[in-house]
Amino acid sequence: MPLPLRAVVPAVLVLALAAACSAPPPAGHSARVPGAPPGGAHPDGTAAEGLSPDGGSAGPGKARAGATAPTLRATLATPTDIDLSWRGAPGSAGHVLEFATEEAGPYTVLKYLPPGATAYRHPDLIPRTTFFYRLRAFQGPASAPVDVSLPAGGLTAADEEAGHDWLPPRTVPGRSVTGHSVRDGGAAAPSGLTAEIKHANGILFIWTDHASDEAGHLLEARPRGSSAYDPVVVLDRDINSTGLITLPTEKRASYRVRAFLYGAESNVVRLTTGDSTAAPE
Repeated sequence: MPLPLRAVVPAVLVLALAAACSAPPPAGHSARVPGAPPGGAHPDGTAAEGLSPDGGSAGPGKARAGATAPTLRATLATPTDIDLSWRGAPGSAGHVLEFATEEAGPYTVLKYLPPGATAYRHPDLIPRTTFFYRLRAFQGPASAPVDVSLPAGGLTAADEEAGHDWLPPRTVPGRSVTGHSVRDGGAAAPSGLTAEIKHANGILFIWTDHASDEAGHLLEARPRGSSAYDPVVVLDRDINSTGLITLPTEKRASYRVRAFLYGAESNVVRLTTGDSTAAPE
């Protein structure tokens, strides 16, 4: 069958909601990020506007309370573009940015972001609509990296017609040795990460899962010439294998897998878009 461009996790709900609220996200983004975080929706716990949730007690997929929460801000860059910026949670491995059109949700993931990212633009939004945003830190240990160099060029006709049953995330028997809490650090890190080249744009990753309480796993990539890893695929807990259809910048890159927990959650911000700037037809 023809190869889907970026199909790694189901994204029908994400695409439906994103299409209703804004222009399509960058190619490859939505197909990699689910509409709800791994393991289901976040515990809602949404505070009143401008306040941070109290965090509650730690549970599966959630870090202990007490961590410094990120601080989120939003401004209208244009009547239909919202700029978000934040001060991140110290020591986090990254942040998850989410939005909704009702304060109580449901919230949809915009992007999983590396720790160095402190700004994001949500473009081409529906005019005269109120949007709510929140940011949640995540943390957890990562595997040792593996370097991948894919063949030059694109897919052959044979590649496009070949079966791609290796692509969906799965749990491979014998590659789970759980029993370590992500909160305890290195012992819960995935190990034995391997990368099998399937074709000019395809890689199969397999690793051993050591975590007992992770919210999920992140596949992260550092393209050649880049100094930082960026989350590219978010996966459910207990998954230890996934395929990836690469973007051009990812054909020569270093990859690693992170077991993670969600941490402190930011304040919720709201902003209402103005009239469209588009000229009438």
